[in-house]
Amino acid sequence: MKHEKARGQVSRRQFITGSAALGGSMLLPGFINSVWAAGSDAPEKREIRVGFIPLTDCASVIMAAEKKFDEKYGIKIIASKESSWASVRDKLLSGELDAAHVLYGLVYGLQLGAAGPQREMAMLMSLNNNGQAITLSNQLKQAGVTDAASLKKQVDASAKGTYTFAQTFPTGTHAMWLYYWLANAGIHPFNDVRNVVVPPPQMVVNMKIGNMSGFCVGEPWNQRAILDDIGYTAITTQEIWPDHPEKILGTTASWVTANPNAARALTAAVLDASRWIDTSDANRIETAQVIAGRAYVNSSVETIQGRMLGSYENGLGKKWQDSHSMRFFHDGEVNYPWLSDGMWFLTQQKRWGLLDQHPDYLAVAKKINRIDIYKQAASAVGGINLPSSDMRSSTLFDGKVWDGSNPAAYANSFAMQR
Repeated sequence: MKHEKARGQVSRRQFITGSAALGGSMLLPGFINSVWAAGSDAPEKREIRVGFIPLTDCASVIMAAEKKFDEKYGIKIIASKESSWASVRDKLLSGELDAAHVLYGLVYGLQLGAAGPQREMAMLMSLNNNGQAITLSNQLKQAGVTDAASLKKQVDASAKGTYTFAQTFPTGTHAMWLYYWLANAGIHPFNDVRNVVVPPPQMVVNMKIGNMSGFCVGEPWNQRAILDDIGYTAITTQEIWPDHPEKILGTTASWVTANPNAARALTAAVLDASRWIDTSDANRIETAQVIAGRAYVNSSVETIQGRMLGSYENGLGKKWQDSHSMRFFHDGEVNYPWLSDGMWFLTQQKRWGLLDQHPDYLAVAKKINRIDIYKQAASAVGGINLPSSDMRSSTLFDGKVWDGSNPAAYANSFAMQR
């Protein structure tokens, strides 16, 4: 992938001139105090309340506050632990939260009225790639199910609706990974099995008491199911789509309109933290130790750290070092608001009947993904590579290539639809 190197160092004159050329809103850490003294670029809000769900991929938001990257950009992140994605949605819409660590598909669903009351939304940056999984119960393991093909045989041999699978939000990422995997195996996610919504921290206990046979969720809850000996990893989501988009830094469009400087500062702080996490294994270990705490994920460091370092086991005896484990930065490729990433979720929402008709895929993505804010934040952080295109190409595990070039045809190309 070709990149164009963003400038990390500019003179004060160049900075002020460039800021004016971009309509204000460029902020370099070395110039914070002098620029604010002139009142030109001060964040409209100094305290920014950011919601998160207790998952490993909330790490960059938490570390932006814990390592004081937020102070570097003149803000204070107030991290707010939420109980479910529905709660995150409701608090974003009410204004109780300024922004959130949130599911990509939730924000897109809100924009089109498929995930709740229609609201103009904004995606400031991507927080991570990869790092989710589909877990199956030990009862299925005892029945000889180890993968999608053997699950298909088990489902076919049982009455429809015998097996229940959980995901975390109807238009969210986990629902789309789960449906994609089931459908690829010939299992209709609505007609052949039951599917229910369960908040991430409640997945393991619900499987333990027999409420579902499988679930798709973020870490550390897949690893927790293995350590608690109640389930095993059937497939990681990076096996479905290597380096797939996952959580984003999301908010409402009205919040960005009212607080453009604060939006830029928040994005810069989290981007800076993302780079710090990915700099070394030592930083990842420190991050795992911090987010394991009661205020955040509230789980053992052991449950988080292994998969965060790419060290995987599946609960069936296989161990491996994953080359596409959870990434927070990866030379900026993770964080860029690729238009094609957002458009993919729309194709799957259309596929599964969450949208009645094809939207204007590209227009929706351009409206939600605030590439302008991201580029300003990248300039503020310095040394962030920017791609030459707002689209990227990926090949999923079924051989289908997604590049955003013909989204309606892509959505219609799947044999199994709802």
